[in-house]
Amino acid sequence: MNADVRQYLIVTGNYWAFTLTDGALRMLIVLHFYQLGYSPLAIASLFVFYEFFGIVTNLVGGWLGARLGLNKTMNLGLLLQIFALSMLLLPTAQLTVLWVMAAQALSGIAKDLNKMSAKSAIKLLLPDEAQGALYKWVALLTGSKNALKGVGFFLGGVLLACLGFQGAMAAMAGSLLLVWVFSLVLLKQDLGKKSFKPKFTELLSKSASLNWLSAARFCLFASRDVWFVIALPLYLASIAGWSQSAVGAFLASWVIAYGIVQAFTPKLTRSNKQAPPTASTALNWVLLLALLPWLIGIAMLYSAQPLLALLCGLLLYCVFFAINSSLHSYLIVASANRDGVSLDVGFYYMANAAGRLAGTLLSGWAYQSYGLVACLWLSGLLLLGAVLCTWRLKLQ
Repeated sequence: MNADVRQYLIVTGNYWAFTLTDGALRMLIVLHFYQLGYSPLAIASLFVFYEFFGIVTNLVGGWLGARLGLNKTMNLGLLLQIFALSMLLLPTAQLTVLWVMAAQALSGIAKDLNKMSAKSAIKLLLPDEAQGALYKWVALLTGSKNALKGVGFFLGGVLLACLGFQGAMAAMAGSLLLVWVFSLVLLKQDLGKKSFKPKFTELLSKSASLNWLSAARFCLFASRDVWFVIALPLYLASIAGWSQSAVGAFLASWVIAYGIVQAFTPKLTRSNKQAPPTASTALNWVLLLALLPWLIGIAMLYSAQPLLALLCGLLLYCVFFAINSSLHSYLIVASANRDGVSLDVGFYYMANAAGRLAGTLLSGWAYQSYGLVACLWLSGLLLLGAVLCTWRLKLQ
């Protein structure tokens, strides 16, 4: 087997294992603290540090990856996730809001170190002229990761039912410890290290194109999380009356389908080695996506079966959002500077984390104050922002 392919498989396997625990942890926290009587806004607050430290990590982590190598930042991410899961082994009575937020902060740092390292590594394992192959590799990594995150959602619901909150944390921490040991041994030691030591002042992007692409990513992911993170699971559990397992299974199925669509995006967008996607491609697809939250909201208001209208609408949203996300993931990796790629990728995913933070907070506030339809209106407004930013990117 080619050495670069072997490294790609190690990076991907590492990313997959982390993603399972990340998805399961999110579902466990939402469902467990809902059981304990926490309000939607209070549950949203538990994720504030997770997203905030993701913002910081993507900036600093990109710089560290360029200086130390992506193998070190990826393995550090795994280790921090093990510590975060271990912090939540305390009895329920001792799991204060601040303690859970601190554990989530560690998990947020871990997640973005791992993701930044994995996405940056792909750029280095292919030559610059192989843009068609790069698109397929990025789509496969991103799609498989999100499919496994969906499995993680389902796993979180099952573990909560079978092992309880603390038992689930112990099982995940032990499994991830084994992955960390294998990663230490097998991952290439100088992967992603820049040929010269980048200065700390190089953290912020000086590229207008990268800035507009990052702004579009912020709006895109805020528009999803404003209804997905808090509002949807609580709506299904409280208004629709679904069980915890049913909520976890639906969210898992949605994210798995989302990941599968991402993996097949090169075929769906009809891009090939001679004509890889451009900003114009991204603009066309985000225009289609921007219509959906408005249509779903209207259907819920005027349908005799609002739940059915919601579920059907979210299936369409899944397809179009997955295509948009996969196109973005390719555009940032393709446009990043090869020497010190993690600096550009880190800056871009900083915007991703900021969008998730904004979406999470808005989700808790809007759902608690006005309900799920209001979250969909906010999603539509944020997607208009993504359209404008992508249009500006096209003009660059």
